[in-house]
Amino acid sequence: MSLLSVLIFLPLCAALFVLLIPTAYKTIYKYIAVSISVIQLLLAAYMYASFDGKLPGVSALESYQFVEKLPWIRLELGSLGSLEVDYFVGVDGFSVLFLFLTALVMLIAVIASWKIDKQLKGFFSLLLLLNTAVMGVFVALDFFLFYVFYEVMLLPLYFLIGIWGGVRREYAAIKFFLYTLFGSVFMLLVMVGLYFSVTDPVTGNHTFNLLHMMDDKNYVDGALFSWIGNYQLFGISARLLGFIILFIAFAIKVPIVPLHTWLPDAHVEAPTPISIILAGILLKVGGYGIIRICYSIFPDIAFNGSWWIGLIGVVSIIYGALNALAQQDLKRLVAYSSVSHMGFVLLGLASLTPEGISGAMFQMISHGFLSAMLFFLVGVLYDRVHDRMIYNFRGLASIMPKYTAFVAIAFFASLGLPGFSAFIAEAFTIIGAFNAESVNGLLPRWMAIGGAVGILLSAAYFLWTLQRMFFGHTRLKGGSQWEAALTDVGRRETWALVPMVLLALLFGIMPSLVFDKINASVLSLIELVSRVNH
Repeated sequence: MSLLSVLIFLPLCAALFVLLIPTAYKTIYKYIAVSISVIQLLLAAYMYASFDGKLPGVSALESYQFVEKLPWIRLELGSLGSLEVDYFVGVDGFSVLFLFLTALVMLIAVIASWKIDKQLKGFFSLLLLLNTAVMGVFVALDFFLFYVFYEVMLLPLYFLIGIWGGVRREYAAIKFFLYTLFGSVFMLLVMVGLYFSVTDPVTGNHTFNLLHMMDDKNYVDGALFSWIGNYQLFGISARLLGFIILFIAFAIKVPIVPLHTWLPDAHVEAPTPISIILAGILLKVGGYGIIRICYSIFPDIAFNGSWWIGLIGVVSIIYGALNALAQQDLKRLVAYSSVSHMGFVLLGLASLTPEGISGAMFQMISHGFLSAMLFFLVGVLYDRVHDRMIYNFRGLASIMPKYTAFVAIAFFASLGLPGFSAFIAEAFTIIGAFNAESVNGLLPRWMAIGGAVGILLSAAYFLWTLQRMFFGHTRLKGGSQWEAALTDVGRRETWALVPMVLLALLFGIMPSLVFDKINASVLSLIELVSRVNH
């Protein structure tokens, strides 16, 4: 078993172990979860440090590292050959960073779960199962395997929101489940179409191998979906329809406007640890899927549809920021800020420039731990007084000075202050979008200006919230009872927050820690798009 398989299935083994431990020893569940998360983080950090970022990426097998390939499903089909599904995993410059991010956010989520006392066995076993599914999504190189991990994510999240969530938890869980299932059901149809369009050059059988699906010959020879001829639906060709379906499936996860409405409800009703995972990891699954599946398998459609993808990104940036500006619930404000910030990912990807795609990747990594930090801080406040309404708090800086310092850092980092990671991400995204008009003629420069307006709006809602809640004369809805309950951050909470602050500063000062790992994969993706379209 490779190191990558250990990273994937270690949480699953721990989940089974948790289920076997009698509930009389339920206090041990959290220690098992945190121990596994620490081991995972160390393994992910080792893989990140060992990864050679100079190798080319995207479609060639030799560009992937820590590769493991084993036969999984074999079904003889007579004259049609055989159905082949492999356990095929590996990492390139895109996925290695998400492994580290996932391990870090999962550890923060476990720490945030420390005070949960309801059905601990079920909670931690589902959390560990979710860990395995997310890790699997980021490393799967077989489409069938990718789809299995992608669908497995749904089950634990549905129950974690529906059982441990707030007052309207059932509504939020069902809404999240239906939205995601809607996208993934149609993804299955496209996956089948791709399977019948691609053959393994060695065996001659149809294959789910993603690397074969990314092969240039599929575009030169028109192989993808050639098995259904010139079939069209509503005047849309099969290949364009395949791209649109896959894009919508992943865009729901990002989420983009208007497919975002599940996110505020899920965040508000989900317990703090699940909000951390939703914002820190799940949204990145959508962005990663667009890069790995949509752009890598359909680079020609991605090129031709760049204007529309960029427009969706700009609309998401501004719409999400304006909604955040109008919120009175702190958690809902952070949720809408995620819609806005993830819009930069689409804008950067649409530019198809090295700066833009690098900025989009950097934004996903940066937003991963910054959004986790923001939701953790909201959870700190909610754990003490069970309230998140902005206007119910004022003057918190005099009561909780350490907490105020962490919130100020998180807000300034998220709005893109120079010296923090979000500044590098948003700056490179806007540079890429601005240059796209002269480099490849894909995006007009007003889209870059729209992204800059989004940054200005993010400064408005973060600074306004900071002023309303933390400064001025102390005024709390709960009076002296709240003032006594609002103790400053403790040792456990500090241990969770400090690493995220350090990462925000480290990546802001030394962005090469990210760029050096992804640069070859970014250039390979752009080269693939260029070859196919020229």
